[in-house]
Amino acid sequence: MLSDKDRVFLNLYGQQDWGLKGAQKRGIWDQTKKLLDLGPEGIVEQIKASGLRGRGGAGFPTGLKWSFMPKQSDGRPSYLVVNADESEPGSCKDREIMRNDPHMLLEGCLVAGFAMRCAKAYIYVRGEYWEPWCRLEAAVAEARSAGLLGKNACGSGYDFDIEIHRGAGAYICGEETALIESLEGKKGQPRLKPPFPAAVGLYGCPSTVNNVETIAVAPTILRRGAEWWSGLGRPNNTGTKIFSISGHVNQPCNVEEEMGIPLKELIEKHAGGVRGGWDNLLAVVPGGSSVPVIPKDICDSVLMDFDSLREVKSGLGTAAVMVMDKSTDIVEAIARFSHFYMHESCGQCTPCREGTGWMFRVMTRMVEGRADVSEIDSLLDVSYQVEGHTICALGDAAAWPVQGLIRHFRPELEKRIVAYKKARQTAAE
Repeated sequence: MLSDKDRVFLNLYGQQDWGLKGAQKRGIWDQTKKLLDLGPEGIVEQIKASGLRGRGGAGFPTGLKWSFMPKQSDGRPSYLVVNADESEPGSCKDREIMRNDPHMLLEGCLVAGFAMRCAKAYIYVRGEYWEPWCRLEAAVAEARSAGLLGKNACGSGYDFDIEIHRGAGAYICGEETALIESLEGKKGQPRLKPPFPAAVGLYGCPSTVNNVETIAVAPTILRRGAEWWSGLGRPNNTGTKIFSISGHVNQPCNVEEEMGIPLKELIEKHAGGVRGGWDNLLAVVPGGSSVPVIPKDICDSVLMDFDSLREVKSGLGTAAVMVMDKSTDIVEAIARFSHFYMHESCGQCTPCREGTGWMFRVMTRMVEGRADVSEIDSLLDVSYQVEGHTICALGDAAAWPVQGLIRHFRPELEKRIVAYKKARQTAAE
């Protein structure tokens, strides 16, 4: 378990003052100028050495991503864009950071923006997040008044400001290039890559898009040292992570824990265990609706980090842990995911536009058993035709839950089909 001295998010539950005074008591904005004195290269090297990986789902090494930004300006300004469009079903960690510790994110923006020589940061907040947006706006005003942002930020001689932008409630805008398109006032549709945002991003300028949690932890890593962060968790899966635990548990919660904690320990120690006891567990979606479901026998021993979950053909994603006990209709649950991805597809790529609708319609029939056993393989085949054949990862996100269901719960699908046919036959007789 993570010890209290290693916690990064000290106001995750909003029990203290979220404003500037409360933030400063928790060590935020403490001698930030000293952190900037490391210089852009020094900051990037520290983040690289810490092993921090993106907390938005993909898990890309953060220091490496920052190093892609140009070292010399060609006349275009550079931008930091913070992805606060938290729309992954099951995930609610970024909301709590923005609502209960907004200054943590703002200081992170300054440090990351300075490291990448950015002129400005834009925080793109999910449209439904009214309270987090209000608090971010208030926190930005406080920081500007105190001289922490704006001209000569923190007395460093560096000019840096932050703008807050509210989205309009589209899941697709959580994809970095669709988010950039939306920020520019266009329809939120992913761009083809290359060019990557580090070369041509917001307004055609070099840009880096990072998740809220990734940016929020950066100043703490610099204050306490890369060795401290890399000493937490497991190799290549370092540091702490906020896990959002929901579903059939006794105490749903957000909790900060060490990367690599066993899933069983995470649920039993922090969420009060599975409703009806661990033996009543059916399956867990370990990282938000876009990652494949895993059954109880894997949940017994799997560790919660990027590499361990990839080894069992699932993923850490946003670490939104959705627990399902034996009362769950697992086929219907995955069919609901399929409906979500069909609804949220931007329609730009044919495999996703057509495939998500096709998968949902077949899944709807599978719930009742109104299908043929051979259609299970057809469904799996179509999911592979969608996966990896689209501009962004929404196609993959739509395909993986279906693949996970067929991989681990195929007998349940077959049982329903047989039962439906028997019932039809009996009715006919």
